[in-house]
Amino acid sequence: MSRLTVGKIKALKEPGLFGDGGTLYLRVAPGGSKAWVQRITIDGRRHDIGLGGYPVVSLVEAREQAFENRRLVRQGRNPLAEKRRARSPTFRDAALKTFEAYRPRWRNAKHVSQWLQTLERHAMPRLGKLPVNRITAEDVLRVLTPIWSERPEIARKVRQRVRTVLGWAQAHGYVADNVAGDGINAALPAMPKQKKHYRALAFRDVPEALAVVEDSKASLAAKCCLRFVVLTACRSGEARNATWDEIDLEGREWRVPAARMKSGVEWRVPLSEPALELLERARPLRDASGLLFPSPVRPGLPMSDMTLTKLLRDTGLAGRCTVHGFRSTFRDWASECTDAPEPVMELSLAHTVGNAVVQAYARSDLLAKRRQLMDGWGAYAAAARALGRRSVSSESS
Repeated sequence: MSRLTVGKIKALKEPGLFGDGGTLYLRVAPGGSKAWVQRITIDGRRHDIGLGGYPVVSLVEAREQAFENRRLVRQGRNPLAEKRRARSPTFRDAALKTFEAYRPRWRNAKHVSQWLQTLERHAMPRLGKLPVNRITAEDVLRVLTPIWSERPEIARKVRQRVRTVLGWAQAHGYVADNVAGDGINAALPAMPKQKKHYRALAFRDVPEALAVVEDSKASLAAKCCLRFVVLTACRSGEARNATWDEIDLEGREWRVPAARMKSGVEWRVPLSEPALELLERARPLRDASGLLFPSPVRPGLPMSDMTLTKLLRDTGLAGRCTVHGFRSTFRDWASECTDAPEPVMELSLAHTVGNAVVQAYARSDLLAKRRQLMDGWGAYAAAARALGRRSVSSESS
């Protein structure tokens, strides 16, 4: 194959690929534009590497770049990866792209809203403007060290989110290693594991607590939603976003779509008689949104998690329990007051039961047994209604 010359290049008009010998080619497009391409084998696979357009990149420059790429390959290096790293995004840009990539997987609205805020406050001042391939382990340590012992919970989140961003950069070939990974562990002080426990009422206090809620000045939507959370032992977000078309009154079931479940799987919740009575009470709240418990301050939208938290605060219950803590209260009641098997209690909380092998064979959701358990819990918690009436009567007399 004869080598290209400047004259030959100028004369080329027909579309095609014209070799210069070795691995360098000139591609002529149907419109007449010309660009350099290098066909080179890296790790046993052929790749086409663009070297730029002609005449911006001259014949001499294209040959020099092609020679440099062959030299890198002989040294065991990857010119494609190095080219990609040369145009690495800044940490800020990488964080935004990581956020957009991961956001569809996250179901917790609070987590979504705080993910970038945490990085903005603690990581961006030092890392934000740096290209990701220039960030060192020392840079990451300078972010983490000031808060590692003083604010351990925040430090964990910052480290995990920085690692996620650099993991995204690594997956896209912008960095060779994740410098926020395990390699920096030895440079950080030991941090004891902390397990977060939600404040939870003793189950014996549930009837009285719901009577207090019933007698409060809160909106009907907030009262009904909190009671529904208690009666079904569900998560707050599942109840606040529940719609009427998810309710099967005849089958006494609530079918929660997979998109709102932590497990990502559609879930059937058995509805006790008190839960069905509650839904009947909530019918006047129904609007065009179809929500069971629409926001009392933002018509047509789900109520915020703070609405239920405020209800607990206004009734003086917040110091003793959280909304999520009622799930723990139900679990304590089920353990101490029933003979329900462990899997039935765990599935009533929509928890995964057993390891992967057990899950592969245990396909049933034990709905009938869960219904029996939830009927018992509903009857127990519904004692609050009678207690609430007695409370109201005593105050009015």
